[in-house]
Order: sequence, then structure tokens, then C-alpha cells
Amino acid sequence: MRSEALPLTVADLLRKQVAVRPDAPALQDSQGALNYAGLDRWVSRIAQALLASGVRAGERIAVLAENRREYIGLQLAVAKIGAIVACLNWRLADAEASHCLRLVSPHLVFVSRRHADVLVRIGWTECPVVGLDAEFDGFVAAGIETDPLIEVDAEQGLVILYTSGTTGLPKGAVISQRAMVARAMCFAAEYGITAEHAYVAWSPLFHMAATDFSLATLMLGGKVIVQDGLDVDRLCATIEGETIGWLVAMPGMIAPLIDGLRRNRTRPRGVRLVGAMADLVPLQQIAELTGLLGAPYINSFGATETGLAPASGALLAPGVVPATLAKRESGFCRLRLVDAEERDVPVGTPGEAALRGPTLFSGYWNAPEANTHDFRGGWFHMGDLFVRRADGLLDFVDRAKYLIKSGGENIYPAEVERVLLAQPGVADAVVVRRRDERWGEVPVAFVALQPDASVDREALLSGCRGQLAGFKVPKEIRFVEPASFPRSSTGKIQRHEVERQWLAA
Repeated sequence: MRSEALPLTVADLLRKQVAVRPDAPALQDSQGALNYAGLDRWVSRIAQALLASGVRAGERIAVLAENRREYIGLQLAVAKIGAIVACLNWRLADAEASHCLRLVSPHLVFVSRRHADVLVRIGWTECPVVGLDAEFDGFVAAGIETDPLIEVDAEQGLVILYTSGTTGLPKGAVISQRAMVARAMCFAAEYGITAEHAYVAWSPLFHMAATDFSLATLMLGGKVIVQDGLDVDRLCATIEGETIGWLVAMPGMIAPLIDGLRRNRTRPRGVRLVGAMADLVPLQQIAELTGLLGAPYINSFGATETGLAPASGALLAPGVVPATLAKRESGFCRLRLVDAEERDVPVGTPGEAALRGPTLFSGYWNAPEANTHDFRGGWFHMGDLFVRRADGLLDFVDRAKYLIKSGGENIYPAEVERVLLAQPGVADAVVVRRRDERWGEVPVAFVALQPDASVDREALLSGCRGQLAGFKVPKEIRFVEPASFPRSSTGKIQRHEVERQWLAA
């Protein structure tokens, strides 16, 4: 194959925007704004500083920080040299953060002052650490302003985004430059996003929503507005002052956003689309939010591993309580629904989503068994069950492996159960999901105690808080008799039956 026919990279598309719109606004945060020419010069300095520090193609750096311009600067810089940035989730417990760092063996770790204590607590000494405040300015000053112009393979990894594994420990999903460019094209083609649209990166940059669509916006020539977390009043002011393409809204922030829009009497300048994860949001909230913004709600179903695919093509009309959440297959993928024997299921029968397409990730970092299992037969198996209707629309059924999605975070019950079962006096435990107006879903634990055990709820919760990220701690603990758990013929507690029988009671 001739090299000229190889796919474009993220850096290629950034350079294109610099050439055609050097003075257009590119990146804005509390420090001010950078146009495309200024952004490119700064990113080139970062890239050259990384090279001077010994970072080469395929090597990893890690970032542990709140949303800030340096985060995106590092992501664009590694794109220019073919390195990879591991985006660390600052919500994780120390043991989880330690696992995520050691998994990828970074050459450098960049950390903000706010989160520097994490590295102290876990005793991190395995590579140099660069602070993202005054120290970063000195690091960048060591680089020259010249674009390194390194030829980068589009299949090279760009970012590692962490997603919970079925064993509880996070896995690092490697998103290549090819996949990130394809996700930008899907973003533009599915939703009509152009250079005239801004993207507000308020959700954490260690997640797909902020990283994927910030980079996509810059590849398309738009403006990225970086916000340090959710500040509803500030977000309302941005909605009033900017033309926004996709305003990401997810469980946990929709009710406060509705209140803020009303309290501030916000008059949107223009929002093309709003929302995410409609299945986890009360239908009335969807109607209220879209009515206030005058924008349809994205009836999305994607994943860190897949991007917007497989089923993010449908929109819900503004101001209307949806009659159905049936989804339309995305245009940038091939999708099969298969049974346990990898056979395609007929229309009307639940099957696991198996995917191919250019937006797909490259696999989990240093996890050969998980990759062999999830990519079996040459298709990526999502672990999510759908039914295909006769009209081609897709109904989401459930997760093949029980998963709780709380405010955009993934919680695997087995991880919480292990912590509960390790505590003195606990005989058995099961964790299930409960619908929640704010977070979409939250974990609830049913616990059976050993005879004569004197354990109370607060003691169990305290034990969980010491070992789990806050969003994983059960929002409720109920004590039950050991013999009352519904079990299968092999003795396993039937989680769905617990949810059906006991949460409804």
C-alpha cells in the first residue's frame, strides 16, 4: 500500500484547521482564549518538550488533573509525536489509581496541584512527575515552537481511557488516532456539527464525552470551551452567549441544569443537540430540558470502546415526553446481534451487540485475555443486549453482564460485593441497581449477617468508603436473612430476581 493512501491523523486535521482558519477561536478557559495559530504553536512546544524528555512513539504519559487547557494541549501534543496519554480518573480510590498508573508504565506523569496528594499517598516513584501549574510552564519553555512534523501511523494509540472491568479493576481502552478521526467524522455526519459550533467540555476529560468531542471539535474547526467541572450558572451563561453543537447532559446534572436555566431565565443563543444516555433519564426531565433549550435530545447508545456507535442516530423531539426510546443504528459501523453461540438472532429476539467499524478502539492495554474474549470471531462484543424491530430500530434490553451506570460512571456490583463480603460479620451480599432521578442508577446492597453478628449499616458503609470510590458506595443497605436470597440451581444469587422482587417491595 502506498503511504499516501494511509488514513489522516488527529495532528493532520489540526494542521489543516491552522492553515485555513489561523485566527479563529480554538480553545477557551478561565485563563483566556487561544486561536488556532496560537494553539498550534503552544502544542508544538509541548510536543518538542516531550521529545526532549525522551518520550517517543508508542510510549505513554499520564495525566491526573481537573479539566484545564493543559490537558487538551498534552492530548494534541502526543498526537504530533505518536505517543499516548493515559487519562487518569481522579474519582477513583487510591488502590485503583495506583493500578491504572502501573498498568501503563508511563514515561512521565503530569499532575495538577489539586490531585498531587494522590501520588504521595500511593508512593509513586516509578517515573518523573511534572506539576501542571508553574512547573508546566517551565517544562513547555524548554521546547521549541517548531512543529515536529513526525510521520505518525494512524493506528498508533492516542489516548487511554479507563473503563471498569468485570473483575472490578479498571481496564485501559486504547483509542487510536484512526478511531478518533472516525469519531469526529461520525460526530459531524450524524449531527451536522460544523466549525460554527462550540463544544463545552464540562464533564471530566478522563471520560469519552469530553475528550472525544473536544478533539472532534478542534479537528472540525470549532471552539472548545473548557470548564472545570459542572458550574450550572456558568454553563447557563455559556448557553446564552455561544452557539453550541452538542451540549452534553447526563444523569446527575439534568435536574440542576433545568433549575439553573429557569432561575437564570436563560435565553439560548442556539443549541443544536442536548443530552446523552436517555435510557437513564426520567422522560419528563427529557421533555423539560429540551423544551427550555429548544433542542432535540440525543437518544444515544455508545461506549468508550466504540464511540457514538452502535446506536446514536436517533433524536427525541424537544418539549415532548418520548413515547419510545427505540434507537437508530449509527452510520459508521456494522452491527450484529448474536446469541451465546455467535449466531445472528432473528428480529424480535434479544442478542448481544457485536461491532465492527472505524470508530472502534484498539483493545485494552496489557489485557490479552479480555481482548481475546471481547474480540472473539473478529467482532467486538459490547456486553449489551438489544432487540431489533421489524422497522430496523433497536430496543435496549439490558447489560449481558450486570452493570450499574451512575452519573456517567460504571459500577460492577461484584467489586462492591467483594468489599462487603470481606467485612467482619457479613455472611453474604448482593448489589443491585436502583433507578434514581438524579444519577440514573445507584447501587443498593442486600446483606445477610452471620449469626450473632453485631454489624450496623454505618460500619459497612464506612468499610466501603475506605476501599471504593465515592460513587461506588451503596446508597442504601438492607439486611435480609441468608436463606431468603433467590438462588439458581448452582447456588448463585439471582441478581435480577433480587432487583425485581425486593426493590419493587
